[in-house]
Amino acid sequence: MHIGTVFSQADAGIDPEPIRQWAVTADQAGLHHMMAYDHVLGAPIERVGVDSCAPFPEPPYTDESTFHEVFTLFAHLAAVTTHIEFVSSVLVLPQRQTALVAKQIATVDRFSGQRLNIAVGIGWNHAEYQGMGVDFKLRTPMIEEQVEVLKLLLTQPLVTYSGRFHRLDRVGINPLPDRQIPIWMGSGAGDKVLARVARVADGWLPLLAAGLDRHTIGEAVPRLRQICEEQGRDPATMPIWGRIYLDGTDSWKAKADQAAELGFSHLSVGFDRFAFPPTDHAAHLDLVLDTIGGIRAAVG
Repeated sequence: MHIGTVFSQADAGIDPEPIRQWAVTADQAGLHHMMAYDHVLGAPIERVGVDSCAPFPEPPYTDESTFHEVFTLFAHLAAVTTHIEFVSSVLVLPQRQTALVAKQIATVDRFSGQRLNIAVGIGWNHAEYQGMGVDFKLRTPMIEEQVEVLKLLLTQPLVTYSGRFHRLDRVGINPLPDRQIPIWMGSGAGDKVLARVARVADGWLPLLAAGLDRHTIGEAVPRLRQICEEQGRDPATMPIWGRIYLDGTDSWKAKADQAAELGFSHLSVGFDRFAFPPTDHAAHLDLVLDTIGGIRAAVG
């Protein structure tokens, strides 16, 4: 199991030097990856509304939350680190142009030394979609076609494709990646959602809020594997990228045991920022590093 950490965008601040040092420290500590969330636009609570961000009781991020553009962030931090990998959690794909995303993926992966991992999802912020000129109601059918087109653009020199949202006629990106880059999907755990994951994704990154979602990770992982079998897909080809949020107690022990039992391929360990007053970003990483030895021992 590959164990890494969560880069909490909203707590990172705007000074580049501490952000660089954070990444260097995580890299030197031997963490496998750093996970970063993606938002381009923020909006106040009254603009988003409290009924549009389920399962959260109110928007977890607003216009006052700091977010650095995720591809730019990864490209910059790749230049000051050596081994640590990067993962988007999740890139809100439907509000971005598919061909541009393919180009960004190929470029960052090449210049980082193949250290980029991509997980995509549909997001929750309708105000952000509107601001980026995309119909929020179409995000679900759009993402399935986008993943298909991404895989074509990242593997074929010239692509011809005609779909509901894309028209490509003998176009391609150059240079192509030197490897096949998996496209993970981050989502909830309803049956329709898991069926889409099984159809199009190379792996699943569960987006489940403990105590808020009606689905639990312990129920969702076996259900996804069952759906894979029903669709004729080998469940072994569906790795799971889990996460643990530390809360200052030893609750991580049960979560680490569960991660091992469920057979996650990756595990991201972060700080539960919603359970505490604002905490210095470096302190997030310190807590992870203080706990990581026990987590590694628990998951083998």
